[in-house]
Amino acid sequence: MGTPQLLLIGAVMLLGLLGVLVPGVPGSLLCWSAVLWWATNLHTTLTWAVLATATGLLALNQVIQWLLPARRIRDSGLSWRNLFAAGSAAIAGFVVLPVIGAPIGFVTYIYAVERVRLGTHGAAWTATRTAMRAIGRSVLAELFSCLLVAGAWLGAVLFA
Repeated sequence: MGTPQLLLIGAVMLLGLLGVLVPGVPGSLLCWSAVLWWATNLHTTLTWAVLATATGLLALNQVIQWLLPARRIRDSGLSWRNLFAAGSAAIAGFVVLPVIGAPIGFVTYIYAVERVRLGTHGAAWTATRTAMRAIGRSVLAELFSCLLVAGAWLGAVLFA
């Protein structure tokens, strides 16, 4: 498999990660399809193992999404634009500090936006907790599972 095709697969994976943050875009499906594309082109034990792991992880994520209580983003007062930016901060946090950086980046961005909007620490922290209860758990669960899939794929590409 050549570099241009790997770059295209990486672009689909990145679109999947960003798609998690945009309503109506199937981010998990895009991440999974990128791994499927890669696995069906290389046909090695490692690629099939990564695909099987990604399939199991994303299926488990769907169960978790179904079990988490659905809440409306409007109830939290957080705009879709800020949610997208917080998700981007989570992706950057995952790159800087693997695994635990994603929730840290997500929560830190929401807190910073609310602190600027409301002015005081107490009000910003209360608004951040409300926003996290409303949307954070389900978005972070899906983003985290997609980040794990992307990390497994990238690790397999770089170290195999």
